[in-house]
Amino acid sequence: MPRFVALWIYLSATPLFGLTATLVVYLLANAAYTRLDSAPWANPVLWSVVVLACGLVATGVDYPTYFAGAQFIHFLLGPAVVALAWPLWQRRAELKARFGRVLLAALLGGVAAAASAVALGWAVGLPHDVVVSLAPKSVTAPVAMGISEKIGGIPALSAVFAVLTGMIGALTGKYLFDALRIGTDAGGFAARGFALGTIAHGIGAARALHVNADAGAYAGLALGLQVVLAALLMPLVFRLF
Repeated sequence: MPRFVALWIYLSATPLFGLTATLVVYLLANAAYTRLDSAPWANPVLWSVVVLACGLVATGVDYPTYFAGAQFIHFLLGPAVVALAWPLWQRRAELKARFGRVLLAALLGGVAAAASAVALGWAVGLPHDVVVSLAPKSVTAPVAMGISEKIGGIPALSAVFAVLTGMIGALTGKYLFDALRIGTDAGGFAARGFALGTIAHGIGAARALHVNADAGAYAGLALGLQVVLAALLMPLVFRLF
């Protein structure tokens, strides 16, 4: 057996494979993203997912084997979300002054995101459990799964919808904001970031933070508000209706 093949078989069966593959692919995707002047379509998260998924299929490595190593990166998602509180703390006086408007915007944005998804699913004749699974699509995936379980949806499907929503939001947000002529001053970036955090949760917040500090701060705030509002209100609404 050639040494390379033997080495591949060994690495693909150890946690080192998932960890190394994820880091290498993301670093390469991020380098390309930087060289392409941070074009939205070159989002490193999107291309990392595509490349890793294709690589696993092509090499026959099953997902549990891959995740045995990738779980070490998955663990860091928690601290990364908590770190979004720092830019919010730096703008605490500004946020306190705007809190009422921000809370109303978060509520209306969350209702619009959930209602439009459910209405579209119902209009095209999707099964009831799939329609219900669409409702928490704009909430970060772990919370979306918990909400979906409570309202009669399919948690795994809600996680897929949440990831797809985040990807689409991160890819198309800039073009939509430009079309709507939302500015790129401090107020404009705050509005852009809040909208991305509301509709595209963590992936959108990461994109916003990469572009502008104000956008990232408001995206993190929107992400947190959506988690709280959706977790409290969505099960109550579906119980009533």
